[in-house]
Amino acid sequence: MTTEYRATPEAIARLTPMQRSVTQNDGTEPAFRNEYFDNKAAGLYVDIVSGQPLFSSTDKYDSGTGWPSFTKPIDPAAVTTKTDRMLFMTRTEVRSSAADSHLGHVFDDGPRDRGGLRYCMNSAALRFIPVDQLEAEGYGDYLPLFTKDAS
Repeated sequence: MTTEYRATPEAIARLTPMQRSVTQNDGTEPAFRNEYFDNKAAGLYVDIVSGQPLFSSTDKYDSGTGWPSFTKPIDPAAVTTKTDRMLFMTRTEVRSSAADSHLGHVFDDGPRDRGGLRYCMNSAALRFIPVDQLEAEGYGDYLPLFTKDAS
């Protein structure tokens, strides 16, 4: 089954003001006051605009920054990066490849034993789907990520 993930006017119209600010206008939500920074449940994080699978809870860790942080995307092709020179510094912006949603930034201060990267994402750019709802939501192909013998 091939699913086409993309931004539609209807999907963008459904966004909350914060979701629109983050995904469409490169905004940032407040640290420690966002939906997923301390979420410890098993599941999948998808682009709030397109539904494109982006990150797994198996790659999430507590970075202490107040935003959800991951060591890697589910698939490197799920995200794109570009240089961000806003705020008088150079950072690497992360966007969803399907909808071009602004997600957050990637830094090289992540756990060394897991690749050294910290994908610091905005909760407002993500929708969390718990493992027990993956099949019903059309993401059953991702269930193997959450089995004990998954790599």
